[in-house]
Amino acid sequence: MSEYLFVHFTTDKSGEQEKIYYAISRDGLKWEDLGGDKPVIETKLGTKGIRDPFIVYDERLGKYFIIATDLNTRVMSWSDAVTVGSRSLFVWESEDLVHWTDERLIEVGIPGAGCVWAPEAVFCREKNAWFVFWASKVKEEGDKEAKHRIYASFTEDFRTFSEPFKFMEADNDVIDTDIVMEDGWYYRFSKDETSKAIILERNRTLLPEAGNKYERVPSALLSGLMGVEGPEAYYLKDRKKWCLIVDQYATGGGYMPLLTDSLASGNFKRIPQDEYDMGSRKKRHGGIIEISDEEALRLRQAF
Repeated sequence: MSEYLFVHFTTDKSGEQEKIYYAISRDGLKWEDLGGDKPVIETKLGTKGIRDPFIVYDERLGKYFIIATDLNTRVMSWSDAVTVGSRSLFVWESEDLVHWTDERLIEVGIPGAGCVWAPEAVFCREKNAWFVFWASKVKEEGDKEAKHRIYASFTEDFRTFSEPFKFMEADNDVIDTDIVMEDGWYYRFSKDETSKAIILERNRTLLPEAGNKYERVPSALLSGLMGVEGPEAYYLKDRKKWCLIVDQYATGGGYMPLLTDSLASGNFKRIPQDEYDMGSRKKRHGGIIEISDEEALRLRQAF
């Protein structure tokens, strides 16, 4: 049997929000907050604020890794954060999800980048390494003004990263992006800052030399769902369905799950409100990973 762990930050409590919290779920739809108001991870490095945590498990190393944005909105305005903010990302590692190493800050932003936001990672089968990607606001030659683009790098250990390269851009900013794999395709969910909706695309490869030729996957529901961000997709084994959660930031409604049998179909459906529960804590941009029953029990006991 499996359960699910949701690693996130929050906006619940002044002074406590930009830290890392846990929630767990037996079915991936009804969430139990762990630890109450006490965060699992906080920091005294960088800006002393943690946002957008994302978690992965490396089977080769037998370790979990969390990467996150170095940003404290209580000490820095949004305008400063995007132009002169941190160009580093946070990294923690753990073998049991309870005890985490001291954080390290690793600079990955290209020269001239105003920030490094919402880092995520997916395993790249072609490189046999982790493909790490994030948003940076950069003014390129010919730009009238700087805009957010998605940059990426490869790493095998979350210590040493390859030279970053531009991975994605649009007519407007691109900030929130999530990538998962199904049937040999990499599926990319991104917030369209023009329509404020989520667009779904796919490609066979992540390698930059192959070209960034993503094909659009039509989705009537996603195209018509405005005012959402922070897409996170994960597979529900028991239901044999994909779940995509999106944050209804425009209305303050929090995360909402959407289900589909196949990412290739683009046919997502809402589910009734009584069939999901995001927990009492207001969750913001995070990452979800499958864990074992034993790991879930250990987390419940520890937190």
